[in-house]
Amino acid sequence: MQRGWWREMDLNTVLDVRDARRREPWRPGDAWLGGGTYLFSEPQPHVRRLVDLSRMGWPPLSWQPDGSLDIAATCTITELSRFGRSLPMTAAPLIEQCCRAFLASFKIWNMATVGGNLCNGLPAGPIISLSAGLDGTVLLQGQDGATRRLAVTDFIRGAGVKDLRDGDLLRSVRIPARALACRTAFRQASLYGLGRSGALVIGTADPQDGSFALTVSAATTRPFRFWFALWPTAAELRAAIDDTVRPAEWFDDIHGLPEWRRHMALRLAEEIRRELTLEEGSR
Repeated sequence: MQRGWWREMDLNTVLDVRDARRREPWRPGDAWLGGGTYLFSEPQPHVRRLVDLSRMGWPPLSWQPDGSLDIAATCTITELSRFGRSLPMTAAPLIEQCCRAFLASFKIWNMATVGGNLCNGLPAGPIISLSAGLDGTVLLQGQDGATRRLAVTDFIRGAGVKDLRDGDLLRSVRIPARALACRTAFRQASLYGLGRSGALVIGTADPQDGSFALTVSAATTRPFRFWFALWPTAAELRAAIDDTVRPAEWFDDIHGLPEWRRHMALRLAEEIRRELTLEEGSR
């Protein structure tokens, strides 16, 4: 199990590893293997065969004719971070900010993939936050070859719950050109100095139509994106969040109680609204 040489967990139920370039029927017990940082982190008693994506040869990042950006599922956090630091786009700082929210060692950064972070569907997944905050979509491919595209906010349905059919492969994430031209603001809160995100809030200001969008994640079981054609007041923004996020959708685990997560999300949302409003007024 070469992919897991640096991890402590052996997947002793796995009987075979298949190269994903070799097409074979999907069968019960199969699992896609990207970086494996989650797969090898805990027992996976249902897994019998790994389908390794590492030799697919997909470009980590590629520009589309309409100016949108495709991020391959196999793109690592290291590759994404390096790209973001050199990207001459207004929203570029947000890429590094979200990568830094992935509190992990360089070993994890070098192996963990964009697709894996999305497919885990964890509330604190920073690539989920990044792609939802930039109005991203995922491209899914079924075992019959058919593809479908979903907004990230629709793909993630709850804590660890995704819109994935049996054998579906998350091929890439697309960030629209318009989102990359937006001004952004980022806020993150954790119970600990180097702890998992308890609330992660992203704001974007669209220079084309002057609209404002705010994405709340980590504090909630799934990402919520709020869009305003006209800049909201503090009361309007708070009401939009409270009217949309149901009490059961504020996440509850050892990294933060729902009440605290809601409080921090509302506080950070208002900070972002003020920051981007002031910048808008100074233009």
